[in-house]
Amino acid sequence: MMVSTQDREDQLIDPISANPDFNRAESKIAVAGHPIHAMLVSFPIGLAACALGADLFYWWTGDSFWARAALWSTGMAFLMGLLAGLSGTVELLSVPGIRARAASWTHFIIAIMLLSILGANWGHRLTGYEAAVLPYGLLLSILSAIFVGFTGWHGGKLVFDYQIGTSSTGS
Repeated sequence: MMVSTQDREDQLIDPISANPDFNRAESKIAVAGHPIHAMLVSFPIGLAACALGADLFYWWTGDSFWARAALWSTGMAFLMGLLAGLSGTVELLSVPGIRARAASWTHFIIAIMLLSILGANWGHRLTGYEAAVLPYGLLLSILSAIFVGFTGWHGGKLVFDYQIGTSSTGS
């Protein structure tokens, strides 16, 4: 007897999704059901965008205020990124349903690369913030913005496609 393709596909089992913990993906680090990681990531995202904007304004105006603003923006983006990364790493390692998904690890790796770029950008500016803007500070800010987009895309995929880090109780 011939087995149809549909019958064969129905018999296949994904060993990852067959894991009983696969659907356990609620946040473990939350305040009143609101995940800390999701609350913290908005800061490095916004601050990286501010750094790019300040660099562009410095290039356009030559006003040292913008170079100093970019220094503070990159520094705070890096520090808040470390806090967001710490909470995200604890979630990744402690929640089986998050750990089981390849998209979680992709988000983690890109986020670590983003933190590295933010740290390099801040460190580059510490020795002289005005001289650091052009060209390397601006290039690092552009690279940061690109990596913010990649990291956010994969983080959004986890939340919207897999409901990672959400609360089923709504409390």
